[in-house]
Amino acid sequence: MLLYITLGTNNLIAAKRFYDATLAPIGLHFMGEYDGEIGYGPTLAENPLVWINRPFDGNPATIGNGSMPAFAAATRSAVDAFYKAALAHGGRDEGPPGLRYSPNFYSCYVRDPDGNKLSAVCTASE
Repeated sequence: MLLYITLGTNNLIAAKRFYDATLAPIGLHFMGEYDGEIGYGPTLAENPLVWINRPFDGNPATIGNGSMPAFAAATRSAVDAFYKAALAHGGRDEGPPGLRYSPNFYSCYVRDPDGNKLSAVCTASE
């Protein structure tokens, strides 16, 4: 079980705009800014599950080739909303919503403004 994930950014303002819109459809909301990091989690969570920050070492944030967090979505419409919000807020398409791999694996793929690859996945049958 993961405790949290961290994604690097070179522009915290643009990242906040992107993640505020993109994570909301899957139930993750802005929880606050702490020492130059922004955190997101589900309603009533004690601690953020997703952190967005500038790298601790002071070097520019770079993408992890082969790295991709996949966020659970309760419905296929939440996957669709995640995808649309991402593209409307500076994200890039890496694969539109649709069924992949199995009859109940409905997913999409996007890149955030810094190039981090993200996915939203619904495994419920709708």
